[in-house]
Amino acid sequence: MTGNARGGNLSRIAQAGAIAFKNANESPLILLVRAKKNPQNWIFPKGHIESGETAEAAAARELEEEAAIRGELLGLVGSLDFPSDDEMVSVAYYLFRFVAEVARTEDRETRWCEYDEAAALLSFRDSAELLKKALPLIIHHTSR
Repeated sequence: MTGNARGGNLSRIAQAGAIAFKNANESPLILLVRAKKNPQNWIFPKGHIESGETAEAAAARELEEEAAIRGELLGLVGSLDFPSDDEMVSVAYYLFRFVAEVARTEDRETRWCEYDEAAALLSFRDSAELLKKALPLIIHHTSR
């Protein structure tokens, strides 16, 4: 066995993330960003929840910081847990509808993709599964 076989000893880190979409002509577009740790990876914007901050507020802040996008919070999609270095990261992902572009504070590449392209580009299978779970919610909010 490699790594930390005592999974219970990993410190748990709470994070929040954003699955953002905007209405396009035929189908909604999904926002992806390059990961900071490994820019080869395409991910959803996410990051640490700061002291005194709700998960929803952290997700909105990360969307603005990492993608220069302000969004309308539509609800919780789900959460993902994964090991990172010597920590276990737990990320709650929220769905956001694009509202406006804001001033860029991080130099990250972003990409608006149709669903199939986003699902194929996402670097982690669990993220693609989460996007699949979000799709009915996205469709519901684009058909209004």
